[in-house]
Amino acid sequence: MFMSGARNAKIVGLCALANFINAADRVIMPIAVVPMSEAFNWNLQVQGWLLSAFAWGYISSQVIGGKAAQKFRGKTVLLVAVTVWSAATFLTPICAEIFGLLILSRAVLGFAEGFCLPTIFHIFANNIHENERSRAFGWLVALGSVGQMLASIICPHLSWPMMFYTFGALGFMWVAVWIVFYKDDFVSNQQEDLIPPKVDTRATVRWTSYISHRALWAIYMAHFAMNWSNYVIMTWLPTYLQRELGADPKDISLTALPYVMNSFIGVLAGYYADSLISRKQWTVLSVRRLMTSIGLLGPALFILLFCYVDNIGLAVCFVSISLGLCACNSSGHISNHADVAPSQAGVTFAVSNTLATIPGLTAGPLTAAIVEYSSTWYPVFITASGVNIVGALIYYSQSSASQIL
Repeated sequence: MFMSGARNAKIVGLCALANFINAADRVIMPIAVVPMSEAFNWNLQVQGWLLSAFAWGYISSQVIGGKAAQKFRGKTVLLVAVTVWSAATFLTPICAEIFGLLILSRAVLGFAEGFCLPTIFHIFANNIHENERSRAFGWLVALGSVGQMLASIICPHLSWPMMFYTFGALGFMWVAVWIVFYKDDFVSNQQEDLIPPKVDTRATVRWTSYISHRALWAIYMAHFAMNWSNYVIMTWLPTYLQRELGADPKDISLTALPYVMNSFIGVLAGYYADSLISRKQWTVLSVRRLMTSIGLLGPALFILLFCYVDNIGLAVCFVSISLGLCACNSSGHISNHADVAPSQAGVTFAVSNTLATIPGLTAGPLTAAIVEYSSTWYPVFITASGVNIVGALIYYSQSSASQIL
């Protein structure tokens, strides 16, 4: 799996499992909100604000998470983060009786989950060889998709409180595994296996450096574009299938298929990208641009096809292909952080993910407002497709694979 053996496999495996739980916990509310809205008599606008509460917490902790990983060790930061967000998930049914408290629990969930990926990016950038990074990020994204897939399959068959209890408990189990098997940060071990940064910038980078390079903005814009369509699909797909296409509540398990495709293609794309780099067939920059182009332009096409069909099977097929192709981004702009900022990858990803969470803030209330005003979903999906195209063009023209931080 990894040329450097069990050491890197353990790092990637444990971190990918954390992302598995991270991603699964995000899928629960979009599924649970349908029966919850019936139980508590919520209209579409109220649902929209509830679904966006996660993003308000998530956007506020990204940079904090990246810096915390540098200062307090990845092991400690990830341990605390998973513990907090698992508690927030587990306690959601109790908080649901008071809407303000429910909103707060969703924001706390988002805040804690915001530490996860910047911390993992910091760990990967300091431990994973350049020739293995695409597959490492591929597995990371793939396990996240598997988490979303399993949540999509399991949750429709549970009462809405049990959805939260089940996955909250799963998070606590991961905490126990992390404590037992991750004795200390691996970052100090076997550093000779890594390609060291050309310049160690950990003590010299100013905050303005994170927003003053075109290559970083190319990554940020590609990430923003990717998340725009992802948040719309992840947040509203169960509601859209039930209320627009007439899917049965039990058929919502079909929403697992896009995540199956995403995880499968993500791993394959990672290994293929690494093979192109290791065999010297393509430069690192060419591979990053290729994968990002596929990961943004492919979904742009299939999102358009998705919104113009009224057959549930075709709709699920098109959105599955869209999310599958989107997984190529893990070998593109997502892996690009470790290329351009090897010592600062956790922080640059935090900045990127902060900007890319803005669509998460708008996916709930803005989508609800557009649909209620226009009585159609077409503007929502057409806009998402257009944003992907613009993001792909910016990344292709402005990206770099040379160290800048």
